[in-house]
Amino acid sequence: QVQLVESGGGLVQPGGSLRLSCAASGSIFSIRAMGWYRQATGKQRELVATATNNGRTMHADSVKGRFTISRDNAKNTVYLQMNSLKSEDTAVYYCNALISTPATTYTGWATNDYWGQGTQVTVSS
Repeated sequence: QVQLVESGGGLVQPGGSLRLSCAASGSIFSIRAMGWYRQATGKQRELVATATNNGRTMHADSVKGRFTISRDNAKNTVYLQMNSLKSEDTAVYYCNALISTPATTYTGWATNDYWGQGTQVTVSS
């Protein structure tokens, strides 16, 4: 059973910083990609940043220059460093991972999308 556990959320003032962490555990063959989504109250969930297993990263236009995604492959962990936080960054942040697990099919593995349960980030004075 694969699980994603997030940490690092909380309350911060505008202009402050937070670092989110997400660790994957379970029967993992490989992690193809990891990333972060966020969902503000009353809005759709949106993609924030992604990182592939070869080091490629992508950041949404709304967070470029302020947020940085990174991975520690040895720990199956992804981070989101958030600087210069704004009130509009307030949301529940969800960890997402594309993970291959051992399987009995001819491929030898199965690849699925997994989600963490979310961590609240609140930016307020």
